[in-house]
Amino acid sequence: MAAAGGRSVTESEGPGAGLARVPLGHSGLRVTRLIFGGAPIGGLFAPVSEVQAHATLAGAWAAGIRTFDTAPHYGVGLSEQRLGGFLRGIPRADYVLSTKVGRLLVPATGEVEGAEAFYGTPRLSRVFDYSRDGVLASLEASLARLGTDRIDIVLIHDPDNHARQALDEALPTLAHLRATGVIGAVGVGMNQAPMLEWFVARADLDCVLMAGRYTLLDTRAARTLLPECRKRGVAVLAGGVFNSGILAGPGPGATYNYAPAPAAMVDRAKRMRDVCERHGVPLAAVALQFTLAHPAVTAALVGARSAAEISQDAGYLRTPVPDAVYQELIAGGLLVPGTQRSPARGAAPGAPGRESEQR
Repeated sequence: MAAAGGRSVTESEGPGAGLARVPLGHSGLRVTRLIFGGAPIGGLFAPVSEVQAHATLAGAWAAGIRTFDTAPHYGVGLSEQRLGGFLRGIPRADYVLSTKVGRLLVPATGEVEGAEAFYGTPRLSRVFDYSRDGVLASLEASLARLGTDRIDIVLIHDPDNHARQALDEALPTLAHLRATGVIGAVGVGMNQAPMLEWFVARADLDCVLMAGRYTLLDTRAARTLLPECRKRGVAVLAGGVFNSGILAGPGPGATYNYAPAPAAMVDRAKRMRDVCERHGVPLAAVALQFTLAHPAVTAALVGARSAAEISQDAGYLRTPVPDAVYQELIAGGLLVPGTQRSPARGAAPGAPGRESEQR
């Protein structure tokens, strides 16, 4: 199947077919178009057993995913531990590994169940720390939990209230580690666009992880962040393509940006679903392909808590989406004109970063 930019989403057809790998900015790394997001296997919204987490990761591997993203924040280390356990024994050159810095894990003094929407976690708490020593301590702990001696991509995680320290201390520390070959790429991961753009203008970044800000429901990153990243050669990893769940299933209990979805947002997503169903395609497939088709986006990151979920997400890449879907969404006032990109009519072959949740 051809995707935007004339590139193939998959390297071969059929179950377990490898997903195409593309350059991550100027880092020298190559990532798969679909990246596995490790928040759900850390217990996001509900506990996940060891057996279920392993099966989910095995499903991602079988689907051809070879790039995995996690963080100390996800289940206070549980996601890293589970991902490391799964990858142990697999040749290190066969996959790309991403984790984050900015939160140190310390013994908990109170109730941990449900803290920051994670369940079934160890008795640990998170402490924000973007200092040089904090970054080094965080990476050392992550290496131990992951059971590896190398992390390919390191992202500064959620520095919303710590921007200056992240810029002055965390980024130079990571840049030094990159220069000495300890890590492969440096970036920033956030749930907002303006501060990501602030970092892009001030630091030598390889990539940004932008969660939920370029989706069918929220296209604000298209205004300035995505053009700026494209101009500077900064790869965009798009997370939250389903806005934490609502675009995968806009029904009772749907979540939008990690909170119960407002009624008006549920109604809008349902109207989008109705349009998609009239054309015989799932809303989630349209949501994923819409994000992937922006010429600034290098890859999409999706979270899953079961093998069936991640297999379904990979299948959405092969789902033909007619241009008429986008046209009807625009005509109905459900999609902002000028932001849509047909997966069959994207940037010219060879254009930077094209196509390619934490659910």
